[in-house]
Amino acid sequence: MQVWVRMVLVLYTTWPFAACAGQQSALDPQGFQSEQIRYTLFIFLAVAAIVWAAVVIVLGLGMLRRKRSIDQPLDLHQPFEERTGRVILGLGIATTVIVLGLSFVSYAGQRTVFAKDENALTLKIIGHQWWWEVRYEADSPHQSFVTANEIRIPTGKPVKLELESADVIHSFWVPSLTGKMDLITGQKNELQFTAKNVGVYRGQCAEFCGLQHAHMAFAVIALPPDEFGRWRDHENQSASSPADPLGKRGQALFQARGCALCHNISGTLAGGQLGPDLTHIGSRTTIAAGTLPNTPGTLGAWIADPQHIKPGNLMPKMPLQSDELIAILHYLEQLK
Repeated sequence: MQVWVRMVLVLYTTWPFAACAGQQSALDPQGFQSEQIRYTLFIFLAVAAIVWAAVVIVLGLGMLRRKRSIDQPLDLHQPFEERTGRVILGLGIATTVIVLGLSFVSYAGQRTVFAKDENALTLKIIGHQWWWEVRYEADSPHQSFVTANEIRIPTGKPVKLELESADVIHSFWVPSLTGKMDLITGQKNELQFTAKNVGVYRGQCAEFCGLQHAHMAFAVIALPPDEFGRWRDHENQSASSPADPLGKRGQALFQARGCALCHNISGTLAGGQLGPDLTHIGSRTTIAAGTLPNTPGTLGAWIADPQHIKPGNLMPKMPLQSDELIAILHYLEQLK
């Protein structure tokens, strides 16, 4: 066999397995809920495959079997009728058992997927066109804070999400951790999951919500409990004030050029609520809801012309001079 033929065969037999792993794969579960979903899926697939194979075999036998000649086609043949009746009765009972069995499997799976834990970490997720607002709420207001497009959680601890929408219907989905749940205007839905392992898991809006639906992603970052505690304590703090002249100028420009009308930065005069909270934007891994990695170059390009990168989003292009853009970018990079 020629080398290229072997390569083609290997490619076509192995490429489907590329979708079975990774940070956004329902077949690579990293949470208790996603494990149950995969387990339920495999049971349904196995039963369906067995039934399909049995039907194909019976059809094949029926097509290959020689048809007997009958002198009187309308005459009843009692032995044949009895066998047919027994087969139909058996298949009816088998169908009932299979349907009831799959219903029980589905019910047991849903009890795990939708189980509630009173001690869960509670977060409020609000879907916007086209980004995610993440609110960490606590009994004391000074311990509550807001971030965007990244959800950091502790491993081994249940997390309850209260899902709401600020505009149209969105859908929250992290395939590696849990199933889908819609965010509907005027209605609060809840979803709970527990991450088993440390890692970064990609989530995506799974409901078409407008022009930039495909660019409405987020990251769920599972941390060890002690590291999560330190991160949460840091997030509770206000933004640090810039100490260098360029940073101070960037802060002044941020407030003077209208950025503060849409974005909030805790501890400053910037208190806008229309766009993502930028208090600690320098520590995030992506910008524009997972559209770009958070680097100086991409952040600068986003500030300069967000409509070129993500057409239709609600952030306008600001008339900034190059030195003003550099100062604002320098200021935002320090917000970690």
